[in-house]
Amino acid sequence: MENTYEDGDNFICADCGNEWPRAVAEAAANDDSSDRVVKDSNGNMLADGDAVVLIKDLKVKGSSMTLKMGSKVKSIRLVGGDHEVDCKMDGGSFMLKACYLKKV
Repeated sequence: MENTYEDGDNFICADCGNEWPRAVAEAAANDDSSDRVVKDSNGNMLADGDAVVLIKDLKVKGSSMTLKMGSKVKSIRLVGGDHEVDCKMDGGSFMLKACYLKKV
């Protein structure tokens, strides 16, 4: 994401507060996207164009909006980084972690 910054040997996402080592970020940047494996909360592999359902209510940072559990998301797109899934829902476009999704 664009709001990440370096802190010593780590990167930090200012939006969600997640931290990860610089080596992981560099490996992800050099990694071919076809080799990437993204799994949902049940361990099923996700692919571009899949439909998924949220398994938990998620608060949207910087907003009073909440993405409700059970909301269906069609036609996801896998991207690199910590927030692996890019999708569009009624409230706008969101980047989500795959651990909060279940494949339909």
